[in-house]
This record gives sequence, C-alpha cells and structure tokens, in this order.
Amino acid sequence: MAIMQEVEKFVTPRYKEFQNKENEFPSKVFTKEHKKLVEEGENWMKGTANSCTIVAVLIATIAFAVVITVPGGTNGTNGVPVFSKANAFIVFIVSDAISLFTSTMSLLMFLSVLTSHNAEGDFLYVLPKRLIIGLVTLFMSITTMILAFSSTL
Repeated sequence: MAIMQEVEKFVTPRYKEFQNKENEFPSKVFTKEHKKLVEEGENWMKGTANSCTIVAVLIATIAFAVVITVPGGTNGTNGVPVFSKANAFIVFIVSDAISLFTSTMSLLMFLSVLTSHNAEGDFLYVLPKRLIIGLVTLFMSITTMILAFSSTL
C-alpha cells in the first residue's frame, strides 16, 4: 500500500477515484498487477535473512564458547583469568562481548524478517530497515570477532 502512495504523488487527484471497466479502483489494480513482484521480494528477503541467520548463529556460538574458555586459562586458586591484567586481554573481553551482543541482535533482526507476514506496505520501510540493521550488526559482530581473535594472538 505504501508503494501505491508513492505512485499517487505523480497522479492527478481526480484519477485516483476513477474505476476501470471491471469497477476496480487504481489501488486494487496496482496490488493485483504487482502481486508477483511482492512474492519475488518476499522470497529474496527470506533467502537473504535465512543465510545471514546461519552466520549470526555461528558467530554467537563461537563468541559464547570463547568467553567461557578464556585464553591462558584461569588461576587455580580464585578463578581469575591469568592474563586479566594484560591490555590485550581487556581488548579480547570487550571485543568478544560486543561480538556476542551484536550477533545476537542481528539474529533477532533476521528472525523478525523471517517471521513477518510480508504485507505489500512492509516492503517500503519496515523490512528494509530490519534487514539493514541485521546486516550492519552482523558486520560489526564479524569485525569484533576478528579483533578478539587478533588480540589472543
């Protein structure tokens, strides 16, 4: 419906109320004519979100497992990480936490794309916004995961 609103900006106002020979209004004709385009958009969005969901799950799993098994191990007496005073360890912990949180956020965004009902109006603002947020947070999680890996070396 929102796409139709964009088209309506270019149409003379009186033409919006006209009906064709089958007594259909322009908005109904527009929806009927673009049904295949909506289906193709839905398939593309779901395919992209599905692929990115797998990557986000893998990164979240790795980030969670890595934070439990800290580099260098823990002190046997009190459980504090051996390298807790080293700057590289601080970089590791912070970047791994950011990676975990951003991968979880991207996972939630992609799941919201997969579970949405994909109405015609959602393709103008809602779905692209969710997909962009998901892709940006996925990129951030990959970047911070590489930073965490580099700091352990």
